[in-house]
Amino acid sequence: MTAWIHRIDTLLPDFSFAQEAAMVKMQEWARDDRERRLVRAVYRHSGIERRHSVLRNYDGEGEGAFFRPDAGGALRGPGTAARNDIFSTESRAMSVALARKVIGNCPGVAPPDVTHVVTVSCTGFYNPGPDYYIVRELGMSDATQRYHLGFMGCYAAFPALRMAAQFCAADPSAVVLVMCLELCSLHIQLNGSEDNLLANSLFADGAGAAIVSAREPDPGTPAYRLAGFRSALVSAGEQDMTWRIGDQGFDIALSSYVPKLIGSNIRELVGPALAAGGLSTSDIATWAVHPGGKSIIDQVQRTLGLSDDQVSASREVLRRRGNMSSATILFVLEEILKRPAGKERERVCAVAFGPGLTVETATMEAIFAPDAVGAAAAFPLPAG
Repeated sequence: MTAWIHRIDTLLPDFSFAQEAAMVKMQEWARDDRERRLVRAVYRHSGIERRHSVLRNYDGEGEGAFFRPDAGGALRGPGTAARNDIFSTESRAMSVALARKVIGNCPGVAPPDVTHVVTVSCTGFYNPGPDYYIVRELGMSDATQRYHLGFMGCYAAFPALRMAAQFCAADPSAVVLVMCLELCSLHIQLNGSEDNLLANSLFADGAGAAIVSAREPDPGTPAYRLAGFRSALVSAGEQDMTWRIGDQGFDIALSSYVPKLIGSNIRELVGPALAAGGLSTSDIATWAVHPGGKSIIDQVQRTLGLSDDQVSASREVLRRRGNMSSATILFVLEEILKRPAGKERERVCAVAFGPGLTVETATMEAIFAPDAVGAAAAFPLPAG
């Protein structure tokens, strides 16, 4: 039984900031010249221009400031419980709003039609959680099945979509709402470590949602046909990307060696995933690479011999949004489906990375709307 992504929608907090402004602020907060140099280097090579956050006041001044000076004048952030309180308030409002948006934009689907809700987050926890409020506030059936995938990291959209496809295989009448919501900015820390400097330069807030079912989309409606999923581990990177709960938010270890690990292993990782569907890298028109950072996209592109156009959606999302953990790949897939294609359909390979080092791959076929194809004919993309 084939499963389809019928609709993808995304949502961002209202507040955003330029990467250049964030760099200036982080330099003001730096403890010495060495740290200031590191901040400049990391931020100016991030490939990011703007990010969004639920936090409006970072700088230790005024009501609601996230960081406040202690008795010695050093800036201190709130404890984990206080950060999680912000998550519970903000994520509830965002998840309900995005659920309304994606269902409202999906032809032939209304809240009572949804049979399963799968929520994903690694940046906060509370119960009843977003899944509960989505069902209750949208008027879904009390019998709607609810599942939450927590603390998996940037690759977690893939297990959620795989779960949705499995529900549809078991029950062809199933309609699954997948919701990835991450508020990474809640875990910003000012401890001066290189891991945190890197994380502070990359992560942002955002949410993505998808409607998945086994029914074929209406003619002329853009969609993805899900073809297959594969999981893999790069055990050499077990300590290079980790995520633990600390007293001042969640503590991330993010080694600068991660892109090299990915680059040296990516061909062997995606090869079996493609081969399972009788495909090779040359059969893939577009790559939805999780933009964990500019260097990660660079390494994947270089190793697989991809053109700039084949990874342009990933770079564009990184540039305008930053890394929103699990939600990010849904932004990339949305970007691909909306852009002029010049053809009715194409094969897409999506890949994301997370703690472990875990690698998740999904192959799919993008079906483009006729107007997107027509637009491409009028304004052709460069040959890739």
